[in-house]
Amino acid sequence: MKILVTGGAGFIGSNVVDTYIEFGHEVVIVDNLSTGKKENINPSAKFIKADIRDKKLFDIIANFNPDAINHIAAQIDVRKSVAEPVYNAEVNELGTLNILEAAVKNKTKKIIFSSTGGAIYGEVKEKEGADENHPQEPISPYAITKRSAEMYLHSYHANFELNYTVLRYGNVYGPRQDPLGEAGVIAIFFGKILKNEIPTIYGDGNQLRDYIYVGDVARANLIALTQGKNKVYNIGTGVGVSVNELFEHLKALFEIDRKARYAPARKGELLRSILNCQKIKRELNWEAKIDIRQGLKLTRKWYK
Repeated sequence: MKILVTGGAGFIGSNVVDTYIEFGHEVVIVDNLSTGKKENINPSAKFIKADIRDKKLFDIIANFNPDAINHIAAQIDVRKSVAEPVYNAEVNELGTLNILEAAVKNKTKKIIFSSTGGAIYGEVKEKEGADENHPQEPISPYAITKRSAEMYLHSYHANFELNYTVLRYGNVYGPRQDPLGEAGVIAIFFGKILKNEIPTIYGDGNQLRDYIYVGDVARANLIALTQGKNKVYNIGTGVGVSVNELFEHLKALFEIDRKARYAPARKGELLRSILNCQKIKRELNWEAKIDIRQGLKLTRKWYK
């Protein structure tokens, strides 16, 4: 299958590209390298440096004529989305619309879209986690634009018969996540510990997150090439891990005996974000295989 991957030089995108190529697919990567890195690019993929907002994307897609487009490129920094909401919307909404317009013009068969389960639902009170029908209460402009992009996908399917699969990720971590960039807490903690510094925990550390290993995410993207037509799926473990628990796991992994630093909670941070992933398990036979301890070991091996 011929697949165009936007953001394929980034953390998640490059892992997805590696999996596609491992299974024999032909891949073209489109990335402007604003956060992606050349060293992440699989040598078996063709790389084109371009911005998803650029109209030359129409020519790139027409020339490659992909069977599917996996749209991963995005402005992913929640804090930046609050500080620069217009820029956030330009990349995440207008960039997505540019891709959808090009896909329709080229009669592309399918779009796979990377959305957010960690931010789109707001506070999750249900013990079993938020399923795909949970009320959506996005707070950050980042989450709002992801929700908006999902709605555009639904619209383009209704009006132009463009098929899609939406994958709503939990808190993704693993190899190639930049501890100095728009990183999640695991990458930040790794970066601090490897420099012999102690991480800072904001708030009391009891915030729960659904941490999902990037290898499991890549596997879901592989399945989505041929399944999940016009469906939305959560991608997580269904297990909440607190920041305090995470730090204890890392202390054991690195054999350190020091206490974390604590700082006041950051405004707008969710206290509980856990995904219910029974739908994708039931319909596509996917579930997370890597638990947090194993995932942290694999991540440590890469960082070292």
